[in-house]
Amino acid sequence: MLALTNARIITMEDVDYDKGTILIKDGEILAIGENIEIPKNYEILDVNGKYILPGFIDAHTHIGIIEEIYQIEGDDVNEITDPITPALRAMDGVNPYDIGFDDAIAGGVTTVMVAPGSANVIGGLVCILKTGGETLADKLINSEAGLKIAFGENPKSVYGEEKKMPYTRMASISLLRETFIEGINYLNKEDQERDLQNEAIAKVLNKEIPLRAHAHRADDILAALRVAKEFDLKIIIEHATEGHKIIKELKKENVSVVVGPSLGNRSKVELRESSFKTPGILAKENIEVALTTDHPETPIQYLNICAALAVREGMLEKEALKAITINPARILGIDKKVGSLKVGKQADVVIWNNHPLNIMSKPQSVYIRGKKFL
Repeated sequence: MLALTNARIITMEDVDYDKGTILIKDGEILAIGENIEIPKNYEILDVNGKYILPGFIDAHTHIGIIEEIYQIEGDDVNEITDPITPALRAMDGVNPYDIGFDDAIAGGVTTVMVAPGSANVIGGLVCILKTGGETLADKLINSEAGLKIAFGENPKSVYGEEKKMPYTRMASISLLRETFIEGINYLNKEDQERDLQNEAIAKVLNKEIPLRAHAHRADDILAALRVAKEFDLKIIIEHATEGHKIIKELKKENVSVVVGPSLGNRSKVELRESSFKTPGILAKENIEVALTTDHPETPIQYLNICAALAVREGMLEKEALKAITINPARILGIDKKVGSLKVGKQADVVIWNNHPLNIMSKPQSVYIRGKKFL
């Protein structure tokens, strides 16, 4: 049981505190506010006016599934033998001992979504993990939190070299539509044999999980929205490099957008308009925005720097903080447990030596479910 006192607390709820206290018990926040009476049996840590925020959340990464210091040995992100692989689960490729998890904690990131890569039209099922914990079971929050699909350059470049579908964007969308039609037929069968591919598709068709659609260019984003509308599916747009071009359409479909990685070079044609201005433009239009490092494209410990650069390019400070806390929590469907500091939520709490959007700042202590990891 722990009391963090004398803190500048940014809760990501309606009220912040200049000299606040947080009580942590059994991995959850027991109390938060000012002038809180601290029980006698609590360990008291006076943080001396430093900042406390909820643990940051990266809503789109490949942490643990593509390891930075390895080549083929630690690269399990893309199964480039078949463009349609919905039965694959990212969790089955995650190395829970990847150094990226330590980097995440060092950067105040306590929760991540891990996805297969974007080589395949349908890449597989994404998972949600805590960054702290000894084993995969310790880290795992949700093993099947969405289905990764991809539009644009990546699938057509991978399979086009082999002169097989999808050689074009037309083929990518055709394969998607055929797969969802097969899924509908599977659901309509009275006597169903076990079929992992169609079981994953059925979860999307039944709206148990969303599509997580890799799409950079405006035309690819619109194609993703068309497919989702045709089959009445929930969809989240990943990357959205040209999302600022189609604000009207994004608002009409009421979709959430995960923007990034923007802290890197324009390594392919689709990234031509990559800019930290995009998340601020979308947020001003009341589109729910999260920021991503797409780790290891940008190292995950720089998620707060990405938010700071978005502010520099016009995003409101509060919106930038929401984009790495409560917004990704909502997008991942875990906002009842994390994403803000509130009584009853898990104690994913980070003590910063200064405001986290200050480039000189760094976490001094990181607690995940009330357990200290830094």
